[in-house]
Amino acid sequence: MAGGPFALPATGVVVDRPAFCRVHGLIAPVPGSRIGLELWLPLQKWNGKIEMFGNGGYSSAISFDLMAAALRAGYATFSTDTGHIGDDPDFALGHPERIADWGFRAVHESAMAAKPIVQSFYGAAARHAYFRGCSTGGHQALMEAQRFPDDFDGIIAGDPGNNRTHLNAGFLWQYVANHPHGRDDAPILPASKLGMISRAVVAACHTLNGSRDGGLASDDFLDDPRDCRFDAESLQCRGADAPDCLTPPQVSALKAMYAGAHDVKTGELIYFGWPPGSEGSSVVVPRLPGWSLYWADPAHPAQPARLSFWRDWKFGPDWNWWQFDWSGEMRALDATLAPVINANSPDLEAFRKSGGKLIQYHGLADPVVPFLDSITYFGRVVDFERQHAAPDVAGFYRLFLVPGMAHCAGGPGPDRFDVQAALENWVEHDAAPDRIVASKISGTGDARRITLSRPLCPYPQIARATGQGDPADAGGFACIADPNAHEAPVPGPDYLQ
Repeated sequence: MAGGPFALPATGVVVDRPAFCRVHGLIAPVPGSRIGLELWLPLQKWNGKIEMFGNGGYSSAISFDLMAAALRAGYATFSTDTGHIGDDPDFALGHPERIADWGFRAVHESAMAAKPIVQSFYGAAARHAYFRGCSTGGHQALMEAQRFPDDFDGIIAGDPGNNRTHLNAGFLWQYVANHPHGRDDAPILPASKLGMISRAVVAACHTLNGSRDGGLASDDFLDDPRDCRFDAESLQCRGADAPDCLTPPQVSALKAMYAGAHDVKTGELIYFGWPPGSEGSSVVVPRLPGWSLYWADPAHPAQPARLSFWRDWKFGPDWNWWQFDWSGEMRALDATLAPVINANSPDLEAFRKSGGKLIQYHGLADPVVPFLDSITYFGRVVDFERQHAAPDVAGFYRLFLVPGMAHCAGGPGPDRFDVQAALENWVEHDAAPDRIVASKISGTGDARRITLSRPLCPYPQIARATGQGDPADAGGFACIADPNAHEAPVPGPDYLQ
């Protein structure tokens, strides 16, 4: 492909890029599997590295924009369609191998195919291999570290949906909690009130910023939602229903969604509730703020999100969400699908021994994947390493929580940060990231400017204002040990498969 303007496949967006060799491949590792691979190789100034980009949701879409940026920076770069075409889980109907392709196989097989092509093309193997993904891409990232520890030297896992069976259970819980039983035509809490709820939460809890959770009282987001004990009843209408208050049924629905999915027989937690401050925090689809992006199917609001996941991946066409057994059927779902699609194993020993480095990050206002899931996974890895007398986790795995960031980007907090540079410095120079500066950028074109910057600290440290320098600048903060004890709710052991 000659250098110059190039229309990105599938998107049509025109970018400027250097001359490169474009490889499209199909991989069929087992009968019924057909994995698409897209690999771009710069013809000049290859930096000796390869980078793979992850996917989003259940979509086959390849991140051509990220590949184009990596190409301009000198990387050989590749991605996969995860073994299907489309963005709905119904791709698995009649094609069971596509579940394994999506769950773990496509990324690994693509890496195994791309590496020898790169070596053949340049006459030398890549010096380093990196993987970067967010959401489902973060899920893929953790799956690689757990199952295929030799595929990549450095891995970035953003807002990972790795506890997939339980993430979908969380979406289903939101749906049933927000409807009178059996009434698909009557949502209790309308999406139009989610922004109001988020503003009320921040107003009630922002005074903690600077005293407990390390931010500033002027922040319009929560620096640590774990410190916020918001009382949903404080919003209850004193008279008739209105846009700025909640009816008693709406208060009850909100409480149920904060509490998260539970086993109705044992009371054990199935999946975390979504955190305070995330209710309306979304820029992905502005007309569907925050929780409403997945508390029902956007195209069919009278049914739960990911309905084809439940029907086509496990229970069949007659499955009905109102009859779902949150105890027995949840266990049956896990027994079938968790071994294939969940990336929950805390055993990263092989990855550590291979010299791999893993950076995970998660937005504290994420309305799609609750950040407590990342904290829980990190804690389980720490416990595993201690039980096996292994070195400190911080030597190969660090988690960074991003105040005010929504899902992968957006939200009121600082959401722009160069995690790639931090990872490469760690992998190539053994310089572990002790802080990563995140910025909030407003405006476009020549009017773009940084309005706020804040250091992201390796968990469990927090950023605390020092009282010196500009409070809107990261230089006015230090990373310190979190002085507050936080006990996160822990899912039952049956639900950590």
